[in-house]
Amino acid sequence: MASNRINRINDEIQRELAAQFRNLKDPRVSGTGMVSITRVDTTNDLRYAKVYVSVLNKDQEKDVLKGLKSAAGFLRRELGQALQLRYTPELQFIGDDSIQHGAHILELLRREEEKDRGPKPQVEE
Repeated sequence: MASNRINRINDEIQRELAAQFRNLKDPRVSGTGMVSITRVDTTNDLRYAKVYVSVLNKDQEKDVLKGLKSAAGFLRRELGQALQLRYTPELQFIGDDSIQHGAHILELLRREEEKDRGPKPQVEE
């Protein structure tokens, strides 16, 4: 039963942080294009939350993570006000490349599928 509660809290944290990302004025975060939260893992005591972040432009990922780390206090305060939890977890931002990894695997599968089909028949004119 506790895991359901944690899962709901994780979802709420993810939703609220995604909304707060749009309001950040740090150019390292707001000027980079698309920044997405892929997952949130909160400890059972609600003291810490790992926030997995995916950045569309991988070259800017380190700068985005630095910007989020510097804004963590602000984000934590806003999160505490929005969710009204007894404890607002300390936020730790981690780069997540699972979307890119999934796209790479999909590309490999497509290549193998094309190999299995064989060469396309030549039509003579």
